[in-house]
Amino acid sequence: MEKSIGIGWGDFSRSAKILIITNLVYAFVLPVVDIFVASYIMRNSNDPAKVMLYQLAIYSGIPLTFLVNGYLLNRIDVKKLFSLGMLLSGVSMVVMMSLDEISYLGLTLAGLIMGMSFGLYWSNRDYLVLTTTTDFTRNFYYGLDTFCYTVTGVLVPIMVGWYLVNGDSLANEGVNLRYQMVTVVVFAITILASVIFHMGSYEKPKSEKFLYFKFHPVWKKMIQMSYLKGLAQGFIVTAPAMLMMTFFGSEGTLGTAQSVGALIAAFIMLLLGKYSKPKHRLAIFSVGLVCFFLAAFFNGLLFNATGVILFMLFLLIARPILDIAYFPIQLKLIDVLAKFEGRNEFSYILNHEFGLYVGRFIGALTFLALAYFGSTEIALRYALLIIGTLQLISIIIAKQLLKKQKELEHEME
Repeated sequence: MEKSIGIGWGDFSRSAKILIITNLVYAFVLPVVDIFVASYIMRNSNDPAKVMLYQLAIYSGIPLTFLVNGYLLNRIDVKKLFSLGMLLSGVSMVVMMSLDEISYLGLTLAGLIMGMSFGLYWSNRDYLVLTTTTDFTRNFYYGLDTFCYTVTGVLVPIMVGWYLVNGDSLANEGVNLRYQMVTVVVFAITILASVIFHMGSYEKPKSEKFLYFKFHPVWKKMIQMSYLKGLAQGFIVTAPAMLMMTFFGSEGTLGTAQSVGALIAAFIMLLLGKYSKPKHRLAIFSVGLVCFFLAAFFNGLLFNATGVILFMLFLLIARPILDIAYFPIQLKLIDVLAKFEGRNEFSYILNHEFGLYVGRFIGALTFLALAYFGSTEIALRYALLIIGTLQLISIIIAKQLLKKQKELEHEME
């Protein structure tokens, strides 16, 4: 039964609280990984195709690591796997910074290691959230989560961006040295996050079998949504950096632009997570998709500095709003289906990740195809618009999914 007032910190278990604090600390790493690694590649190669190759390597490493993680969860403590995922993000950056030149082989290696990092981090994080929260607390959990990464998404780009461009030397050698110092700090933060996380206690999956190829029809709706979500993820992480470096050419401007309007959005997300209920998720999800479309629309229409700023503003609102709705929808469906089919919860998390991978791969290939057959400008201008338009279909699919889920719950009663 839903409470009439908002959810509070006391509604979370101790393990859920530790997981939130861990994610808060690690949130200081994610903007560096998401933004400045891509800008580092652009600065040293001036080739958006190499940025996309790096991204494809990451997205190839993630689902493979999800699969391996399924086997490891039956043998190794989840705390060790989750911590390893965080630490590997630092290792990947070290590999990148140690390259004498931005070669295709080096990019692929660094990308695969980062993919392994994300694979271990996100697969175990999804499982941990599923097992330490309830459907009632998940809106607030993701509200807090998005608040944390939105705030760090403001502060970190400003601090790192201006640190990179305000040193004694603006030559590549001087800026690259400062990138290396940022990498050292990233490593220290991942170690701190790992230490904090080990203060919690978490259970392993109840069933060892996790690999299935046939699922309930309602789960197919979730996979359709994952395809569309993955389309945007194919290059949405690197698109801001490529656009900023194209129109502004400076990591300092990149950092400042990330902060515009984001703090206001962060507090909106916190309140939305605290006071919204499961019945509001479809409406929240729809607003997020419309904001994403508007971000892509203004970028495609204007394709100048003003268009990029509008793109960033709408994107900063769209991404956390989508997370507040999408992940609770996914986890609630896993709760229902795992009980209905008697399966390991991780089996659904793994299958969902492969759906995301298909979407990411198609999204990245869309960009590369437009760049190859047209130009980089055409790719940066229109790939997002194509994907933003297609993503609106998710509103219809989500509505169908929630209806079928309710029917299944009634059948189980």
